[in-house]
Amino acid sequence: MAQENPQDSNVLNVELTEDVAGGTYSNLAIISHTPAEFVIDFLQVLPGLPKAKVRSRIILSPYHYKRLLLAMQDNLSKYESRFGEIHAQDEWFPPVSLGGPGLA
Repeated sequence: MAQENPQDSNVLNVELTEDVAGGTYSNLAIISHTPAEFVIDFLQVLPGLPKAKVRSRIILSPYHYKRLLLAMQDNLSKYESRFGEIHAQDEWFPPVSLGGPGLA
């Protein structure tokens, strides 16, 4: 009988399928929340078009949202220490209205 290494049970085997591996481009994210969850909608805004569709929606528990936030802050810090500070400007973002079919 093969012995199981105790450390093997702590390894998460992640599968990345071909349809997901290409990713989804997004240049705008809208974040909303309830007491139970955070919702992140990823959109692609095209110049000159007054409408943008949500390309992907991720729903997270508050605990996992906080873990994602900390991981993103850590990665941003590493990125900027290697490539330089990213200068973000909010002026060019249009006002956003969350509507759907038939909603204003």
